[in-house]
Amino acid sequence: MELTAPSAPEWDVDTLTALAELGSIEMNVERRQVLANAAYATVGLALPAESWWDQTLERARSRTALTRRTVTMDDVDSLREMSAFFSRRDQRRGGRAGRSALVAFLHTDVAECLASHTPSEQVRRELTSVAGELQYLAGWMAFDSSEHVLARQNFMTAFHIAAEANDAPLAGHILRAAAHQAVDLGHPGLAMEYAEGSLEQRRYTLATPRERALLGVVHARALAADGRTQEALAALRRAEDDLTNAGSPDAGEPGRVSFFTEAALAHETACTLRDLGDLKAAESEFKRSVRTRRTQSHARTHSVTLSYLGAVQVRQGHIEAACATWTQALDSMSGVQSGRAREAVIQMRRALSPVKGRGGSPAAALDERARATLRDVG
Repeated sequence: MELTAPSAPEWDVDTLTALAELGSIEMNVERRQVLANAAYATVGLALPAESWWDQTLERARSRTALTRRTVTMDDVDSLREMSAFFSRRDQRRGGRAGRSALVAFLHTDVAECLASHTPSEQVRRELTSVAGELQYLAGWMAFDSSEHVLARQNFMTAFHIAAEANDAPLAGHILRAAAHQAVDLGHPGLAMEYAEGSLEQRRYTLATPRERALLGVVHARALAADGRTQEALAALRRAEDDLTNAGSPDAGEPGRVSFFTEAALAHETACTLRDLGDLKAAESEFKRSVRTRRTQSHARTHSVTLSYLGAVQVRQGHIEAACATWTQALDSMSGVQSGRAREAVIQMRRALSPVKGRGGSPAAALDERARATLRDVG
């Protein structure tokens, strides 16, 4: 039988059916390989009409339990602990480290909880919300692993679950991730649709200031990719203001945005400025990100930031500075398993290619080390 990549999202499909189908893909080596080799197509990826949200919520409320089990708040708290664990692991080691365990957990424990009885609407909504976060995280880890079609499927399934939970800020968070992916893959039109969708109605207004800053800075990146310079700069200023208004990452903020600190904002701001062609300002922001990040707990992102910083330096003709920065980037990649880190190393080697043969240049040794690193980052 010929295996194909999944089609565009079917917004009216039952969530448990969608989870089962996604699980059969994730856990089947042959089917997953098909997705790894499939092209990321933008056809048919438009978001559903506004009425879809309320219809999805009502269907979820009337769903009949498929097991005799009753889910409690203790079960919900346990799922939150697992979400926090996998999120920390992703930040530290990258999306390829532990993703298979998360996928197995989603399609056994989490799927069973969603198929079970809930004693109240509050428990149902909180259970569904944390399930949506876990599904989103599987998508984010697939994105970081460069499994882009699979990431898209996970993001759209997570968005569906967020609607069932009536969790508008979570839906915005998921659309923000889909926009980030579309920017990185060079699809500015789709990135704009998802980024603007993340800011619509309650997705932005009900979000905390820290999450609003995250939504806003990715919106800025989408605007920059779409060539809308002044709007992108205005969006950056709003994101900076939103983060300034945020309290401690642990003060009433959802755990999914605890990573979004000054360092993360500076990284995304730098990417926006780089895409707008302001390399000097981008370099300054990448340096701010490096300077303010907690490197041990965010090793994956730190290594990518350093890689991007080196790329900006070399584009300005600062070869020695770039080599020093890239040496730090490779140092930071120890233990990291990430497709984005791998792609950064590939781009590093391409940039070094014209200069690595010069006598006395540190570029040749750095290129050799980069080549060896490719075997380890996945």
